[in-house]
Amino acid sequence: MEFQNKNILVIGAGISGFAATKVTKKFGANVTLSDAKNESDLKYNFEELREVGINLKFGAQNEELLNGVDLIIVSPAVPLRIPILQAALKKNIPVISEVELAYDLAQSPICAITGTNGKTTTTTLLGLLLETGYKKVGVGGNIGVALSEVALETGAGGAIAAEISSYQMEATNNFKPHISAILNITPDHLKRHGNMQVYQAMKEKIFAQETADDFLILNYDDDLVREIKSRAACKVVYFSRKKILDEGAYLDGKKLVINYGGKIFELCTTDELGIKGSHNVENALCAALAAFLMNCTAENISRVLRAFTGVEHRIEFVREIDGVKYYNDSKATNTDSAIKALETFDGRIILIAGGDDKLTDLTDFLKLVNERVDILILVGDAAARFKADALKNNFPAEKILEAGYSMQKAVELAKSVAHSPQVVLLSPACASFDMYDNFEERGKDFKRIVNRF
Repeated sequence: MEFQNKNILVIGAGISGFAATKVTKKFGANVTLSDAKNESDLKYNFEELREVGINLKFGAQNEELLNGVDLIIVSPAVPLRIPILQAALKKNIPVISEVELAYDLAQSPICAITGTNGKTTTTTLLGLLLETGYKKVGVGGNIGVALSEVALETGAGGAIAAEISSYQMEATNNFKPHISAILNITPDHLKRHGNMQVYQAMKEKIFAQETADDFLILNYDDDLVREIKSRAACKVVYFSRKKILDEGAYLDGKKLVINYGGKIFELCTTDELGIKGSHNVENALCAALAAFLMNCTAENISRVLRAFTGVEHRIEFVREIDGVKYYNDSKATNTDSAIKALETFDGRIILIAGGDDKLTDLTDFLKLVNERVDILILVGDAAARFKADALKNNFPAEKILEAGYSMQKAVELAKSVAHSPQVVLLSPACASFDMYDNFEERGKDFKRIVNRF
């Protein structure tokens, strides 16, 4: 894509917006960054953009913004349905996402990971696996580092591991990874997409442009994911925790195995695997298969699987106080992810849950809460609904504590009731935006409070 002297409009500040403005400016474009919020309401320092000649427009976004614009790059938090983007599309102004910009810039193959849960762990692990076979490896996307900057830094001759969300896929047309993977699909982000059909369609765009020379990795154990094969033009390879496959990656007893090209490669056992929990077995199988298809050796894959212990904010051990272990699972922003965290422990859990309510069904989540949670501590906007549904599902009222909008109070309540061998688990099953800017900020606050005791 040629950017020299083009007029580029970037919609939405933030990590992706900043990256898109700086990257396109570097290639000679005339760039304007627009955000519907006032500058004073945004927690970013825009001086570095002003210094390099980026035009900044804050507040109301009217159609005058589109005058002379050749291309619009939209941040993932901004839906295509907003009026300014709909007006642009009517004027036939191309609208792309920042990850599509990254694809246009990339000189190394992209391995793209999506799914409702497990993306960050799988992508991080895949990056480490790729480092065993490539001198230059980039890791970015929805993981907190803009993919366009990663693509430029990696250059040619390397490999890129990309975490991709449904938001990022909404404004893509030509995004084409060499390897794509879909971990699972469960209800999430329905406020943004409207229904499950649209949400799944956004996920499936990740492989839409792939050809017979490319690979799509699918979770055989997920009914919605398994049948996607019929819509793929590329080579499909499965992974499974529950079934021994004729081809792919799977669990054979306790052994993680890859069966490909008529050969079987044993990687490690679940006891040797550095990340724990059945969901992490799936993440490891997917990442290992992707690395294998990128020509990393089974021996090196095995070594990394043993050494990798997980990512921040995902069932992250914080510390032990008076025999009680505290775990930060702030990344559990939906019920399915929180269920996986609850399944990791045998029970005796003091659970801190709640936050910005996604209004997803709580039945399966509360069934497991009944089985494994001793005390349920609720915070944020979702507290009232979670409490009402917990009571309907026969969770004892005396075992529900409320902390309002205070993580400090929630942790103090947990400490006051917890005793060995119980564990305290922050696994909110909700987004964070009612109390924090993101789940990372929420997790860091939880850890700060725990570490101050």
